[in-house]
Amino acid sequence: MSRPPTFTPPPCARARVLGTERGDFAVLDAAPPAPVRATVLMLPGYTGSKEDFIALLEPLCAAGYRVVAADGRGQYESRGTDRQETYAQGELARDVLAQAAALGCGDGELHLLGHSLGGQIARAAVLLDATAFRSLTLMSSGPAEVVAAQRDKVKMLSDALSVLTMGEVWEAMRALDPPQDADTGDGADMRHRWLAHHPAQLIATGAQLAAEPDRVDELAAVGLPVHVLSGERDEVWPVELFDSMARRLGARRTTIAGAEHSPNTARPLETAEALAAFWDGLPAV
Repeated sequence: MSRPPTFTPPPCARARVLGTERGDFAVLDAAPPAPVRATVLMLPGYTGSKEDFIALLEPLCAAGYRVVAADGRGQYESRGTDRQETYAQGELARDVLAQAAALGCGDGELHLLGHSLGGQIARAAVLLDATAFRSLTLMSSGPAEVVAAQRDKVKMLSDALSVLTMGEVWEAMRALDPPQDADTGDGADMRHRWLAHHPAQLIATGAQLAAEPDRVDELAAVGLPVHVLSGERDEVWPVELFDSMARRLGARRTTIAGAEHSPNTARPLETAEALAAFWDGLPAV
């Protein structure tokens, strides 16, 4: 899971609720001084939250971009249900379209970015309706299902969530994956986030990661500008898959040196620079 350096938003950002026709979503809304070049909607990955993008907010605001990072339904501070069917990928994709509509950006003024699972949800949203978006960035998000070792981990987690409490599962995970230096409050913020997730959301989206079909050709047919960004190593999808996906899409390809699955937290300044360069380089609509 991504480990943000802090859970405290920078001065440029405020935590608020984004009301949509499909419900309310907790967001971090970071706005630069006027004029704003465009708005970016960011979707976190599996077990993650909007806070995973905190380190990107100030540098992207400095580049002129408004950033709205959102918890999906059942993630951290966004409400969810205990029914797995409410987290079907199509439902989550429609949530993204509702978020885009609620932001009220003009044509060509909203970029979409998804990290890991969030990238596959973002892709599904674009395949439903690409008209709201100027571009799509797939950050550490592969073309299809995760590798076999990760499928085994997802199954183990889902099995545990079916019989244990979130607190019990957290303690088991910490025993297998000891705290890292980047944890804040000796892991208290990470634990608080974990306990706020809905188990049904984790089970349902974990199943999606383990069975996602390859929809790259469908995405290529849409014609939306795409940026494939990753670290130089990744245990969830081989980096070579990101390379081939970018070629199939005719996409911009960026590899962030020194980063693994979460360049947004490991190398935020370099990641923000690469993101802004992609958006800056797009032709005017």
